[in-house]
Amino acid sequence: MKIIGIGNAMVDILYHLDDEHLLSEIHLKKDAMTLINESWEREIESMTQNVEKRMTTGGSIGNTMKALARLEREPGFIGRIGKDELGNFFADTLAHTGVKAQLIRGNEMTGVAHTFVTPGGNRTFGTMLGAAYYLSAEDISTEMFKGYDLLHIEGYLVQDQNLIEAICQKAKEAGLILSLDLSSFNVVSKNRTYFHHLISDYIDIVFANEGEARAFTGSFDSQEQVRHIAHLCDLAVVKLGENGSVAMMEGGRIYQCNALPVSEVVDTTAAGDYFAAGFLHALTSGHRLKKCLQVGTILATEAVQVVGAELPPSAWNRIKSTIHCRKI
Repeated sequence: MKIIGIGNAMVDILYHLDDEHLLSEIHLKKDAMTLINESWEREIESMTQNVEKRMTTGGSIGNTMKALARLEREPGFIGRIGKDELGNFFADTLAHTGVKAQLIRGNEMTGVAHTFVTPGGNRTFGTMLGAAYYLSAEDISTEMFKGYDLLHIEGYLVQDQNLIEAICQKAKEAGLILSLDLSSFNVVSKNRTYFHHLISDYIDIVFANEGEARAFTGSFDSQEQVRHIAHLCDLAVVKLGENGSVAMMEGGRIYQCNALPVSEVVDTTAAGDYFAAGFLHALTSGHRLKKCLQVGTILATEAVQVVGAELPPSAWNRIKSTIHCRKI
């Protein structure tokens, strides 16, 4: 089965902070994603001139598709970028990684996500969507999805309901399975009723972390969370950080997977995106839910031990060797 993703095409600028003082100074809510405008973005750039930083391609779905490419799949990606150097950087990186991108070029600046990593590996985002904001329902056609079997969508797109409706409708017309990552607890909190409609009417697979699942279901119990979501779709997956993960098919049993030990959590950036890549890789390869959870966990475990969303070749060799082990 072939997988394609659609989401905000972003370039991540990563900052590794020793404390949380800077977040207060630039008025970002800790551990959340905050949408910023160009003026706010310029202010952040000015206030971080002396902070060490690193640039990489990002966006939740972009990260997942790149990880799938590293697993020797041939994923696709749909997004909108600017006619600028950041846009060229984004396009070139995806092509080099092995992702077949369908990129719409606009006159706007390519989207930027200022990603602040604080002690403990937690992430705070100041996100200027730029060109990604202008991806519209008119850009979406059934032709985009031909040759693919599963579409993975990021929940951030729910902020343009016409767009996400068009995506779901066109993908369903093309016969695809639809997978949704809820993306952010604050986005879920603001759009809970609409997410309920979206999942009930279109979505087959839902990924959520503990905070997103709590915001959607109102429950603090992971078993209740996964049951609630699975009642609305075919398959629900809830990621629980150091407490592992759970998955449930509609009407079936709950499968659990423990987290793997790590010596230090350096950065949780893209851990959920990598988990989704591993899970979807195993699922579309015909494996049972238990192994899907295990493969997702293996990828996420590697992701939290590096800064940013790029793993070295040695990590990918280790991942591929581990997931092909008969004991997994």
